[in-house]
Amino acid sequence: MALLHHPSRCWLRDWRKYALSSSPILLQNHRRIFCPKMSSDSSSLTHFITLPNQLADPVTVDAAPGISASEFRKAIDSSLFKQWLKNMQSEAGVLSNGAMSLERVLIQGVDMFGNRIGFLKFKADILDKETGKKVPGIVFARGPAVAVLILLDSEGEIYTVLTEQVRVPVGKRILELPAGMLENDRGDFIGTAAREVEEETGIHLNLQDMVDLTAFLDPSTGCRLFPSPGGCDEEISLFLYKGSVSKETITQLQGKKTGLRERGELIKVHVVPYEKLWRVTADAKTLSAIALYEMAKREGLLPPAG
Repeated sequence: MALLHHPSRCWLRDWRKYALSSSPILLQNHRRIFCPKMSSDSSSLTHFITLPNQLADPVTVDAAPGISASEFRKAIDSSLFKQWLKNMQSEAGVLSNGAMSLERVLIQGVDMFGNRIGFLKFKADILDKETGKKVPGIVFARGPAVAVLILLDSEGEIYTVLTEQVRVPVGKRILELPAGMLENDRGDFIGTAAREVEEETGIHLNLQDMVDLTAFLDPSTGCRLFPSPGGCDEEISLFLYKGSVSKETITQLQGKKTGLRERGELIKVHVVPYEKLWRVTADAKTLSAIALYEMAKREGLLPPAG
């Protein structure tokens, strides 16, 4: 895929005509940009996308200063960016009824996790046609994630397993559910959940014993939890696992140090009585999982105990 380099304050010739003559399905077309003066120190990167629901108004995608051509290309080709565009055009999407239009996207930051993009930061100019005003459009994209509420019965008392992790954005150590991001586009939510639990706690979960709590939500919600939709695209699937263990196992888990040290994961396991769980953490995943579990139990939606 060829990316365009062009100095600032330039004119684009006939790009609209060119875009309209091409495929409407998430089109990624490019045109030469002509400038009256060439300046090697004032170049930027630009890309054009034509969306099926606004064919007459192709979207300009620009790179902010400091974004390399390689990063820009990876950002546009990433599953994070493509999924965001798909969400915008979905049945419940911002662009679905034609009342709003996407005019421009500015790629501001790209954080790589090995060979893939982990985090993507961009700004989208969304115009409300009725008011002529832009709606807030700063996006921190990180994609789907999973978390697991583990309930362990030990001699008649129910315990929950939490992880204590260093969370630099809030400047604190946080007690939270074992959780993790999906690392590929295959959508293996339940497999990812089980793997994250084993990495963070050392507990091996049987996939067939896990219950998707977010699946009990109305289909109109997408059956996902959005913890911070005002700034982040993250959508979380919450799972439940119930098992029975000995008191010795509870003792062994308490204070256990785990995590992938090579990734900077400094994790400490905490085992908390379930009845006290809602008061010992401010983690939104945990509190949401409690609410979903209790409501599903009240409505008789949970499978019978094995």
